[in-house]
Amino acid sequence: MRSRSSSTAVLPEVVLENWQQGGFGLYVHWPFCEAKCPYCDFNSHVVSQIDQARWANALAAEVRRVATEVPGRVLTSIFFGGGTPSLMAPETVAQVIDAARDCWTFSNNIEISLEANPRSVEAARFEGYARAGVNRVSLGVQSLRAPDLKKLGRLHDVNEARAAFGIAREVFDRVSFDLIYARQGQSLRDWEVELREALDMAVDHFSLYQLTLEPGTAFWDRAERGGLRGLPSEDLGADMYDLTQEVCAAAGMSAYEVSNHARPGAESRHNLVYWRYGDWMAVGPGAHGRFTTPSGRQETVAHRMPGAWLAAAERGNGEETRLIAPPDEQAAEYLIMGLRLNEGIDLPRLHRMSNDFATGDQIKGLSEMGLVASDTSRLWATPRGRLVLNSVIEKLVP
Repeated sequence: MRSRSSSTAVLPEVVLENWQQGGFGLYVHWPFCEAKCPYCDFNSHVVSQIDQARWANALAAEVRRVATEVPGRVLTSIFFGGGTPSLMAPETVAQVIDAARDCWTFSNNIEISLEANPRSVEAARFEGYARAGVNRVSLGVQSLRAPDLKKLGRLHDVNEARAAFGIAREVFDRVSFDLIYARQGQSLRDWEVELREALDMAVDHFSLYQLTLEPGTAFWDRAERGGLRGLPSEDLGADMYDLTQEVCAAAGMSAYEVSNHARPGAESRHNLVYWRYGDWMAVGPGAHGRFTTPSGRQETVAHRMPGAWLAAAERGNGEETRLIAPPDEQAAEYLIMGLRLNEGIDLPRLHRMSNDFATGDQIKGLSEMGLVASDTSRLWATPRGRLVLNSVIEKLVP
C-alpha cells in the first residue's frame, strides 16, 4: 500500500467528531455488471463468472480490518453500491453485514441499502437480501419508456421494472428508484408525463438525474464523433429541472438534495453521511473512504481493478493509497457536498476547518445575487443558486 500525507497536524477535538455530526456509515463496492451502460463512469466490470465465496471472505475481512481503526462507534448505515450489487449472492451480503455487526454497534434504525437492477432474475433474490439484513433497495429503473431503455443500454424492459418494483414493495419497507431525464429526443412534455407516472409509483424516495456525458464513457466517445444527437439544449435541461422541482414538491416529494426527492423522514441516511461530511469506511475495488482519527482526516482509496483488489485484500489490506487531508481540503469537500442539500452547511463547523472559505463578503455578494441565503449558523443555496451550484461554490473558496 502506498501512503502519503498532506498534513500531520492534529485537528481540533470538535472536528474529530465528524461522525457524530454527520453520521457513520460503511460503503461496500461490488464491481461486477452483466453489461456496461453507455452513460456509466463508475468502477464496473463485465464478467460471466464470480467466485462468491472468495469475494465474501475478502469483503468481510476488509470490514474487520478497517473496523480496528475506529472501534466503539455506532454504525448508522451500510450501502452496497456498484457495479450491480444485486448480482451478489444473498449469502455474500449476509457475510458482510454479519462482519459489520461483529465490529460495531448498529444504531436502532440502521439503514442497510442495496442497489439493484429491476430484472426478474435479480428480483428473485430480494427475499434473501431481506433475510440477510437489507432493509432498503434502490432500483436502477432509469426510464419508463421502452425505446429509451434500449438507448441507455439497459437489459430490463418497462414491464419487468414495474414488476420488480412491486416485488420490492412487498419485501422491503423502504424502496427507492432512479430515473434519468434530459435524454435524447425528450421534450419537456414527455418528461412531465413520465415524471407523473413515476410519482404514482414512488413510495417515499426517488432520485432524478439529468443525463450527463462523462469522459471515458461510450456516450462521451459517441458524442465526440458527432454520433449522439437529439440531446436537450442547456435551456431545455434547465426547464426540465425547474419542472421536476415544481411537480415533485406539489406531490409531497420535495428535493432534499439536488437530485434526490423524499417525503419527510425518508431521506437516504447513507447519502446524508456523505453530504453532511460524516465518516464512512469503504471496502471493495476502487472504494473511497473518509474517516477522522486523532491523527487527522484519513482519505483511503482501494485498488481499482477487481483482481488487484482481491489479491491485496487476501494479503491483508485492499487499500492502494492513503493520505491525511489538510483542513483547507476538508473545508472544500464539506462546502461542495453540503451545499447540495437544501439544509445547507453549518457555518461554524466550516470555519473550524478553515476561516478562508465562505467569508462574510463572499456570502454577501452571492446573497445580493439571490444565489445563497444564510443566518448566523447556516448557509444554503437558493433554488436559483442550485441551478448554478458549481459557480456558487467557486465564489466561496479562496
